Amino acid sequence: MAWGTRIRSAARAALLHFGLSLLVACAVAWLVFRVWYPAPFHELTGGRSLFLILMVVDVVCGPVLTLVLYDPAKSRFKWRVDLALIVLTQLGALAYGLNQVAGARPVFVAFEGDRFRVVQALDVDATRLQDAPEGLRSLGFGGPRVLGVRLAQPSDADYLQSVQLSLQGLHPSFRPSRWRSFEEQMPAVQQALRPIADLRGKHPDRRAELDAILAKLGLSDDQAGYLPLVREETTDWVALVSRADGQPRAYLHFDGW
Repeated sequence: MAWGTRIRSAARAALLHFGLSLLVACAVAWLVFRVWYPAPFHELTGGRSLFLILMVVDVVCGPVLTLVLYDPAKSRFKWRVDLALIVLTQLGALAYGLNQVAGARPVFVAFEGDRFRVVQALDVDATRLQDAPEGLRSLGFGGPRVLGVRLAQPSDADYLQSVQLSLQGLHPSFRPSRWRSFEEQMPAVQQALRPIADLRGKHPDRRAELDAILAKLGLSDDQAGYLPLVREETTDWVALVSRADGQPRAYLHFDGW
């Protein structure tokens, strides 16, 4: 009977702990999915998977520890010590997980000649940020920003070195010294845009979907263009861009190559 009473009391305490943990998880979800990884970047960069792992570990571990350790026969002092240890363990797991999620957050959508590239915080050497132009020396925590990138030209002294770095996976978009304001490269973006008709031709079975997206954006085929959007091995996305100002207006899961 005493054992059954203990289990029921522990279950109620664990349920309460689970509810509080769930509230914290909702607040963290807002930060992750509305600020750091706005749609569709949580899908593009794997942020959703990172968050789910974090939440499963953090939301489950606290209530489980409460279920195991709670005993109404314990003195108030002993239970407070147990609770403090549980909360500290949970907060430690949350802090570690959030640090991992923040470290992988997308910080830029960079125009790179014939494409846009998603740049994550982990792609950038923070010690090189001072090489960036004024105003671009911080990665920020407010979600991805559009960015221009100066590509190396054959006449540049470091042209071969730049090509070698790119072949090694250190793309120009990852190097702060190559960053430029998006406004500076807007004419190049507008010139590089591919016609929407090409995208329709590549995906004839999704024309209605594309029509609906353009209508929602208030753009006609003549007012919009697209460029492939890439992130390492992920290459089957496009950035839908307004020709008037060169600004990406939507990111779509269409293969644009």
